[in-house]
Amino acid sequence: MATLCGVAVLATALTWRSAGVVAGADDNEDLKKRIAALEAGQKTILKELLEIKTLLQARLQSPVPGPVPAAAPAPGAPGSLSNTVTRPNPTAPPSFDLEIAGAPIKGRADAKLVVLEFSDFQCPFCGRYTRETLPQIERDYVDTGKVKYAFRNFPLERIHPLALRAAEAADCARAQGKFWEMHTRLFANQQALAEPELTRSAQAVGVNVGTFNQCVASQLVSPARIRQDQAEGSRAGITGTPAFFLGTMTNDGKLHPLRRLVGAQPYASFKTVIDALLASPEFAK
Repeated sequence: MATLCGVAVLATALTWRSAGVVAGADDNEDLKKRIAALEAGQKTILKELLEIKTLLQARLQSPVPGPVPAAAPAPGAPGSLSNTVTRPNPTAPPSFDLEIAGAPIKGRADAKLVVLEFSDFQCPFCGRYTRETLPQIERDYVDTGKVKYAFRNFPLERIHPLALRAAEAADCARAQGKFWEMHTRLFANQQALAEPELTRSAQAVGVNVGTFNQCVASQLVSPARIRQDQAEGSRAGITGTPAFFLGTMTNDGKLHPLRRLVGAQPYASFKTVIDALLASPEFAK
């Protein structure tokens, strides 16, 4: 936590120093723009620090898996079942199937492997993953018919107050067949998630703005689909975003998870897991 404080102090000092340089500018309009940019940058830094703090707290609270003993000790001896508690692995997939019906999905219907993402439109780590890693997964696996990709919402409303409305906006764009276009635009413009900007984003991706605004207004009281996503994510043990489950589709349309990945991991991490799953006997059938 001391490191986070140090980063915050450094970020503030840099902002003050930059503001001092800008203050010497003659052009008033340019001065306002630069100060606005500095303020936006500082807000981004503070949001990321809060996100890091939350993730660190979640990790500290998550139980760490202990080593498996070579042989069961005698009852009552140190390390016996009566004296130890089994610690679950926080990166292991859940032992039950996950609901995927109704989620936006891209890729061929007969793709053997499914990647399910739980995400937050205001989360900076989710934005980085979407801009840097997802396009490579789409190019190498989704577009080639090997993977089907699904998305569900998990807005962390306590630290991302605009995430829920952004999720509702994406859902309303989806009602007009423009979910993935809106998804890409929102993650590319995470500093523009307030109400007026959401409408402009909807217009930019080509939806009917009047219909879109009516849809968003109707979700003010009960954003049912997003709440369902959150409930399923919580049931699966998610505490932060982004989070991913990789597996197969069951006969009743659910996801049978085989692997879990946590965080905005690089493309190489996804490639390793996806290639291993596709090469496994279960997928070779």
